[in-house]
Amino acid sequence: MASHSPDTITSFVERRLSDIDFKALTENRSFYPSPASWSDEVLYFLFLDRFSDGRESGGFADMEGNPVVAEAGKRMTPLFNLQSDSSTADRDSWFEAGKHWCGGTIAGMKEKLGYLQRLGITAIWVSPVFRQVTGSNDYHGYGIQNFLDVDPHFGTREELRDFVKAAHDAGIRVILDIIINHAGDVFAYEGNYRYFYADGQQWPVNGYRRFSGETGTIPFDGASGSVGIDAWPDGAVWPEELQSPLTWTCHGEIRGWDSFPEFLDGDFCTLKDIHLGDALKDPEARGDIERRIREFKVSPALRTLGDVYRFWIAFADIDGYRLDTVKHMEPGAVRYFARTIHEYAESLGKENFTIIGEITGGRAYAATILDTTGLDAALGIDDIPDKLEFLVKGWRSPGNPETLDQEGYFDLFRNSILDNRQSHQWYAKHIVTMLDDHDQVGVRHKFRFAGDDERSAGLLPAALGLNLASAGVPCIYYGTEQAFNGCDNRQDDDSYSDVFLRECMFGGPFGSFQSTGKHFFNEDHEVYRFVQGLLGVRREHIELRRGRQFLRQVSETGREGEFYYPQPVNGQLHWVIAWSRIFAGSESLCAINTDTERDLELWVVVDCIIHPPGSFMSCLFSSDSHECQDRVPVAPVHGSAIRIRVPAAGFVVYR
Repeated sequence: MASHSPDTITSFVERRLSDIDFKALTENRSFYPSPASWSDEVLYFLFLDRFSDGRESGGFADMEGNPVVAEAGKRMTPLFNLQSDSSTADRDSWFEAGKHWCGGTIAGMKEKLGYLQRLGITAIWVSPVFRQVTGSNDYHGYGIQNFLDVDPHFGTREELRDFVKAAHDAGIRVILDIIINHAGDVFAYEGNYRYFYADGQQWPVNGYRRFSGETGTIPFDGASGSVGIDAWPDGAVWPEELQSPLTWTCHGEIRGWDSFPEFLDGDFCTLKDIHLGDALKDPEARGDIERRIREFKVSPALRTLGDVYRFWIAFADIDGYRLDTVKHMEPGAVRYFARTIHEYAESLGKENFTIIGEITGGRAYAATILDTTGLDAALGIDDIPDKLEFLVKGWRSPGNPETLDQEGYFDLFRNSILDNRQSHQWYAKHIVTMLDDHDQVGVRHKFRFAGDDERSAGLLPAALGLNLASAGVPCIYYGTEQAFNGCDNRQDDDSYSDVFLRECMFGGPFGSFQSTGKHFFNEDHEVYRFVQGLLGVRREHIELRRGRQFLRQVSETGREGEFYYPQPVNGQLHWVIAWSRIFAGSESLCAINTDTERDLELWVVVDCIIHPPGSFMSCLFSSDSHECQDRVPVAPVHGSAIRIRVPAAGFVVYR
């Protein structure tokens, strides 16, 4: 299956929102329903340009389970071999290739639905698919030029719709990554120079660009629709309703990323900031979120974008949105957008359409934004991925329920009085948890979980066990199930560091493990098999999806008075971390071992009502398959406790 050429893709796309007949799009159609709870779902985030070009063969099967074999002229990319293919590419040329379009397509993504379904994925979060500025290197999708079209590098709108239909047939929902804060670099400031934010100054504009880097020769100062037919489809911005100069703030690029109101009104690097509405600019009002929402006035551009994303739900039957850069938008704009989208989705029968906000700026801020704007969940919260990753690597505390401190990972998910949350379940239902991601905001030299050293790669089962069996809506970043090891190991230069997080699953010019031309869809990979097995258990036992969560005390001896919550010693914790998930009278006990050298046996407290002394618990799942179904008695110590064995760098579930 050949990748697409941007010059050969044609598809009818409306130039104006007013040309879209929403009634005709939805009349007499049945839309795919929302899940009862997104806590039941397992998300998989993939970078479309880096996922699949449809040329792979060997190592994986199609939707029906038939092995996909090589085919001359069409399927020429063989499966990666760790021993013979790793570190075979010239690092400089390999890294340079990673800065540009690599060739992943919607068609390639569609044919991997069997791979994802068998892994246990129930919702695919896809990076932005929309048309990017012509000639740009915005392979990531965040530099939109046409909000109503799919980028021709990826395919067509019709292919996206067909992909969503095929995903639904496979029992998988689709979440699109979307942007309303900014568009691509669609216009040029005066002289085609870079301008920077300076006390709210509006800078003069040359005009809309015809292509990336062009000086801005398309008129900018007229009313909507004045840019002329010669701008279609490659120049300016579309739909036509966004072409008014009032769409843009024109304040130049942000330099003070935490300076109010600069971080709200400035351009996101070269990506042009959209004026979403009028809001308070007084720094004294920064913390008064309710007043800022109350006095916010919606702009025509925001109303247009609300209609744009209503269209994609109607056209492609989308199940949810991941909303980019929420920190850089007025809370009033987010609230208006969330209400508009939720109401429209509900009108189509999607009663639980999710909007997941990327909210940087701390956990307390994220909680406030969720409560006041109507977003359904948050990700990108800086301390959660940090605590998850480095707890497993043995450098963080798991938490301590005997104190009010919230220094550990499990502290985040208990009844959080300090954050004024009303229920211990609040974070479990409203936070998306993941190990790796495509940005790693705030990290200078970026690396995947398995990228910093060999020890980390060995800890992947423990890390994924913690991610997939603890509270929250779990998400797997593409390639983690194949132990991708992207890492920026340069000493001084940190430019393009995020490229190292975005290797190609299909190989191409920028495959993981510094390889080229070999794909990674290996359904026999040990990490893939681990995730597959664990998600099967998670699917069968509701407490692993929705249960209350309790960090458990452990003991080497099992004697009364010698149980404790594990804590780092001299900054390190290579030991067993155990927790229970309890739901409606059922308890599953989960545990990881952060020691990569030793299998560890010790006593762990369980619920004495659900598991009284004299009862038994069995090993439901283990990273060491030989342990499964081991049956252990519940002893009358510290209420109730069982003695378990956790493999080195491993994960177990007892029930």
